Amino acid sequence: MSSSAARVPQLDLRRFDQGSDSDRAAFVADLGQALRTYGFVGIREHGLDEVLVGRAYEVLKQFFALPTKTKMGYHVPGGGGARGYTAFGVETAKDAEIADLKEFWHVGRTLPADSEWAGMMPANLWPSEVEGFREVLSSLYAALDSLGGRMLRAIALHLGLDEDWFADKVDHGNCVLRPIHYPALDGAQGADGAVRSAAHGDINLITLLVGSGEPGLEIFSRKGEWIPVSTIEGVVVCNVGDILERLTNNVLPSTLHRVVNPPEPWRSQPRYSLPFFVHPNPEFVVETLPECVSDDNPNRYPEPITADAFLLQRLREIKLF
Repeated sequence: MSSSAARVPQLDLRRFDQGSDSDRAAFVADLGQALRTYGFVGIREHGLDEVLVGRAYEVLKQFFALPTKTKMGYHVPGGGGARGYTAFGVETAKDAEIADLKEFWHVGRTLPADSEWAGMMPANLWPSEVEGFREVLSSLYAALDSLGGRMLRAIALHLGLDEDWFADKVDHGNCVLRPIHYPALDGAQGADGAVRSAAHGDINLITLLVGSGEPGLEIFSRKGEWIPVSTIEGVVVCNVGDILERLTNNVLPSTLHRVVNPPEPWRSQPRYSLPFFVHPNPEFVVETLPECVSDDNPNRYPEPITADAFLLQRLREIKLF
């Protein structure tokens, strides 16, 4: 069932970054309400450079237009898609039987050589065929990493934690920028039930999705309806991931979402997407926050798990390992 009546709220981040104490408190309350209700929220006035975002789409279109053989030269066998290129028709949503109609690239964190955590990160790959690819995506990664930190500060306050509670829990986390290409669909594609991205929840703490304008993203509401989510330019969509859901004992829900095959004129056009997945540090122990346990909401996750073990478990479920 699909509904167009409900709409995910959009909030102005300047209220939190630059506002008075009352403005900040109101933003935190509105953010908490949106995430508790939908697991999603739209963020405006977030400070991302529109020129940088536009340039990112340009270099990505150039890369994904390369021959498959060239792109496969940047695939890392056995790497679980952690870096470089993952081909069309590989990733399969948890519990799904048909692969998604997409291909993607992964950019991860680069740590200083003298960092005690440097050896745990696979190296990034950079295609030599596309001028500016490395510089542009590295800059976008840094900007989204900063935005993710700001969002986590507001979320921490909503949960009754210190504003900087997440800071030392994500400072060497394997956050991933995943540019996605959903190719144009011909008449036959989708007849077997395949969609651009089947219903799934994200693995991480939060996801930031840079708006591009094309329709297709939908979330599954608490009322059992699929709600279209605007990805208009200038709006970053933020959603709760499975790790944050577990950490908060389902107070903040990780909502199922999908990218459906759209009607014309969008069906015969490619879609590009720029999600950024904010992951905690791999050794971080995901253990239910006491602030989120009550008589009405007893601890649903009594067994702790490290973020790295949780990530590997989910990567196997979606057939990347």
